[in-house]
Amino acid sequence: MTILEKIIANKKVEVNLRKKLFPLDFWEKSPLFERDTYSITSLLRSKRTGIIAEHKRRSPSKQNINSSLSVIDVAKGYEAAGVSGMSILTDGKYFGGSLEDLNLARAVTQLPLLRKEFIVDEYQVLEAKAHGADLILLIAAVLSRKEIESLSNFAQSLGLEVLLEVHNLEEIEKSIMPSLNLLGVNNRNLKTFEVNLDTSRELAEKIPSDFIKVSESGISKTESIKDLKKYGYQGFLVGEKFMKTDDPGQSAVEFIKTINDEA
Repeated sequence: MTILEKIIANKKVEVNLRKKLFPLDFWEKSPLFERDTYSITSLLRSKRTGIIAEHKRRSPSKQNINSSLSVIDVAKGYEAAGVSGMSILTDGKYFGGSLEDLNLARAVTQLPLLRKEFIVDEYQVLEAKAHGADLILLIAAVLSRKEIESLSNFAQSLGLEVLLEVHNLEEIEKSIMPSLNLLGVNNRNLKTFEVNLDTSRELAEKIPSDFIKVSESGISKTESIKDLKKYGYQGFLVGEKFMKTDDPGQSAVEFIKTINDEA
């Protein structure tokens, strides 16, 4: 069993347990459930850098990245740096995150917030909305076309935007549908966890222009962003580059300044 398969198996057990503890109407009564969401697609079209900065404490491939930082401080730092959005890992077992991280970030920032999670059930989409998310991540590698369609339509009905993550042409071809807003190419192979930016380059022309293109994982140099923009990418998910420092916000400031100086 691959790491991804283990994560999905664990996630299904976790979701079934949470359903018993917190019924759907519990989340629908959340004060955040009726809030108007922020559009990351609008910001990505208007900002030159297109940085989506991530909060991630650990991962299966890197173990501990940085568990000492406050998500509140990180969110404030990212917003001050001028990023286009913030991605928040909410998986606990493998990434050290939680829905509380999403809540805390929402309390201190007006950035569009992405719930980065292994979503397999509409219940998780409701959770995302109730905790202040503005968009969700769907992973084509673990979902059928029917599941992608159902989950993305449900998210759109709640006012959430949808980022679909793909790893190859087959996943793109099975997934293209109008209920998606952004197509993210993950440069990390979820089976081996190896990273190669050529994945984004090779798949760029296969993504219809209707969708905002996002390159994910392995982006640590400003030169990479400059190069990927030539392939039509407007969003760039950057996590470990910032999170492995003592001050992710300041790291983002310096990174974005370099990009702007090179523009």
